[in-house]
Amino acid sequence: MRSGHIGQWAAVTGVVLLTAACSQATGLAGVSAASPSTAPPSTSPPASSTPTPTPTAEPQAAEQPPKGGDPVRVPPPKVSKYKYTFPVKGCRTTYQRKLLVLPKTTIWAQEGCAFVAPIGGVVDEVNIHNRWSPATDAGADREGRFVTIVGDDGVRYLGGHLDTVADGIKPGVRVKAGQVLGRVGRSGNARDTASNLYFAISWKTGPAYWWVRRGMVEPWDYLDAWQSGNRTYSPREETLALRGKLGETPGCTVQCSSKKVPQAGKTPAPRKKKEKVREEDPERIIPTIAPFGRQ
Repeated sequence: MRSGHIGQWAAVTGVVLLTAACSQATGLAGVSAASPSTAPPSTSPPASSTPTPTPTAEPQAAEQPPKGGDPVRVPPPKVSKYKYTFPVKGCRTTYQRKLLVLPKTTIWAQEGCAFVAPIGGVVDEVNIHNRWSPATDAGADREGRFVTIVGDDGVRYLGGHLDTVADGIKPGVRVKAGQVLGRVGRSGNARDTASNLYFAISWKTGPAYWWVRRGMVEPWDYLDAWQSGNRTYSPREETLALRGKLGETPGCTVQCSSKKVPQAGKTPAPRKKKEKVREEDPERIIPTIAPFGRQ
């Protein structure tokens, strides 16, 4: 009897276990017993706790213009058919650019520097002797040793206070622009100054009209141009216009008279104390000799 009950309980227990197993595996009506809300495990890496740095804008460099090429050298305009050169060659020079008594200029340069022809032309006057004396200060001798040429442009150029005149330079000789005519010195009334070249521009006259050769046209604008590279800037038009206005042989008006030298053996008579001394008018030299032909 007791053994029958044990077998009956064993059979019931087996049925219950079998039913539980089937229900856990398939659920109702063959539906899976697993929860559909269960998400599959994520494959993405875990979030880092370090904050991501924010990118900052880099400062832009200043805009640079493109580099240009080398400057193009433009030659000065050609203003005449003549070509000139500065009258002192191979030396450092200075000169004044303003009127001082006469329309000429003093080109300061070291003694021995070359005085050259500023343009091609023909030698006009040459003085190789220094005849100037402070006792008389004769106007015709103030430039000491000098050379003048009449250029191909019809203009006369004077270089004075020379130390020496170059060999072969004499009236009538043809010279080229830049050819040495003499050497800078201190002859004439430059004896007590630094060495320099007395430079003047005028037109051709006879030797009797020495005041014309001493300078009629202001030269510094032309010297500036020749020195800076504009070698075709010509004084021809200004010179010819002034000659047409004044004539070929205008009278002397500046530094015309020489000092009077007392004659030997004669003592000047004393003036009376109450006598009013009258100042003499400067001597005005009027030309009386016909000039050379026109240029």
